[in-house]
Amino acid sequence: MDHILNIFRALADPTRLRIMLLLQKMELAVGELAQILDQSQPRISRHIRILDEAGLAERRKEGSWVFLKPGPASELQILGRIFRSGKVAKSEQALQDQAQLSLVRKARAEMAERYFSAHAEEWDAIRSLHLPEEEVERAMLALLRDAPLGKLLDIGTGTGRMVELFGASAQSIVAIDNSPEMLRLARAKLLESETVSGSNLVQKTELKQGDFNNLPLENGAVDSVILHQVLHYAQHPEAVLVEVSRVLKPDGIVLIADFAAHDREDLRTEHAHARLGFSDDSMRHWLSASKLELVQTRTLDGGELTVKIWIAKKATVPSLHPDSDKLPPQTENLKRASA
Repeated sequence: MDHILNIFRALADPTRLRIMLLLQKMELAVGELAQILDQSQPRISRHIRILDEAGLAERRKEGSWVFLKPGPASELQILGRIFRSGKVAKSEQALQDQAQLSLVRKARAEMAERYFSAHAEEWDAIRSLHLPEEEVERAMLALLRDAPLGKLLDIGTGTGRMVELFGASAQSIVAIDNSPEMLRLARAKLLESETVSGSNLVQKTELKQGDFNNLPLENGAVDSVILHQVLHYAQHPEAVLVEVSRVLKPDGIVLIADFAAHDREDLRTEHAHARLGFSDDSMRHWLSASKLELVQTRTLDGGELTVKIWIAKKATVPSLHPDSDKLPPQTENLKRASA
C-alpha cells in the first residue's frame, strides 16, 4: 500500500508528471530536461530524486552527464493508461513540451553532423585500406541470418551502426562504449534512424558507458555479442574475450569483425590501434581459453588490409568440435548461413 501511495504522491506534481511524459518518448539528460521545462537544474534534480525514490525513473551517470529513463514502477498498467490518455498526453502543456523536445532532437542531430564532419577524413583514410564497409556488413548479416540474437550486446558501439544493422533481429540491445561523446553520438543517430525507418530501436536499446575489460553486466546476461572493429583497441584481447564469455549465456554466440594480422604501423601510432590485426591461430587460442568454441571464419579480401569475421559460441559441454555431426541447432544455423 505504501509503495502505491508513494508512486501517486510523486506524480501529484505537474513538473514531475511532465517529466514522466517526456521520458516515455526518449531517455533524456538532466540538462535537457531543464531546457525543455525551462527550470533550473537543481530544481529538476530535486524532482528527479523523488521520482527515483518512487521507482518511476532511473538515473544513470555517463561521464559528466546524468541521464534519465523510466523506472520499473512506470510499467504499471494504470500508469500506462494515464500517460497515454488524451487528456494528459494531448494537453496544451504536454504539446508545448513535445515542441521543446523536438528542439532537443534537432540539437542532438546537429551535434552528430558536426562530429562526422570533423572526423570524416580520418575515417575515410582507414576505410580506403580495405573493401567497402557495405560488403563487410552483408557478410555479417549472412553469417547471423538464422541465428536467434535474443538480447544482443554491442561492445564499442561507436555510432550505433551495429544496432541499426541487427536491431530488428534482436529482442533487445545493450550498446556499450567507453566514450560519453560516442554514446551521445549513437543516441542521436538511433533517433535519426528510428525517425526514417519507423522502427522502435530507441525503446529497445539501452546505451551504457562501460569498458570492455569490465563489462557492466551480470554473468550470463546476454544471448549474443558483437565486436565490430573494436578488439584491435584492446591491450589484452584475451581478457576482453574472458569478459565476453562471462556475460554470455550457454550456447550464446559471438561475432568478431576485425583485421587480419598486418604491418601498418601507422594505425598504431596515428589511430591508437593497440593490435595490428589478428591471426586465426591467436583468435582460436584466446577463444578456447575463454570457453568459447570457434565455429566459423570468413576472410574478406579486397584491399591492403584483409577483414576477418570469426563466429564463436559458448559451449554447453566441455568439448565441442566445430565439425561435429551433432552440433546444437544454433551452430548448425550459423554454418548454413555461411555456406
